[in-house]
Parts: sequence; structure tokens; C-alpha cells
Amino acid sequence: QLQASGGGLVQAGESLRLSCAASGLTFGGFAIGWFRQGRGKEREGVACINRSDSPTYYSESVKGRFTISSDNAKSTVYLDIKSLKPEDTAVYYCAAVSPSYLYSLRPSDYDYWGQGTQVTVSS
Repeated sequence: QLQASGGGLVQAGESLRLSCAASGLTFGGFAIGWFRQGRGKEREGVACINRSDSPTYYSESVKGRFTISSDNAKSTVYLDIKSLKPEDTAVYYCAAVSPSYLYSLRPSDYDYWGQGTQVTVSS
């Protein structure tokens, strides 16, 4: 089970930390991805992390502003977002796939999904 949290209403330029807490998974054997879906848009991958040895990968649209990290002890993956823009407004989801070397930004590659957390950025 995955639980995403940390979303909210923020001003453009501010920062936010999203959390994805995993339970019932052998955390080290999974890759975790963060995805977002704006209203009327397709779900897109923004960042992912290979849990076994923690390489990361980002979409070009967020590179430099988004940082994904993992806390093994807490079975939690974070997405730190800085310099938020109105176009970042979306529901953000985390998802898991095993084995961890399958990490990617393609939603169709992932087997387990959290419920999503809303991020709204006002201008």
C-alpha cells in the first residue's frame, strides 16, 4: 500500500515536500515513481528512484526543480519541489514497481498506486 501526502495550496515560487509512505512492500525491492495528472491532461511521470541502489531519473520538464529521495528506515520516498509554477498544479501520485531496476517514467510500467495528493499553485 502506498500513501501520498503533503499536497496543498501554495503560491508560485514556494516549495513543497510530498511524501510517499509504503507499507506491505519489501521496500528495497521496488522502484518508486512520482506522477502527476492535471485537469484534462494525461498522467505524466516526473521522477523515479531505483530503491536498490538509488539512481534517479527526472522528466525534462521538472529537472532542476524536483528532487526525489528515499528514507529506507521510514519506507518513505520524498519529492521536493522548489520554485513552484501554476503549471505544476495537478494531483500527484506515487507508484511502485518490482523489481526495482524497472524504474521508469511510464505510468503503465507500475503495478501499485497511491491515492494521490492535490497540489495547487496560485499565481
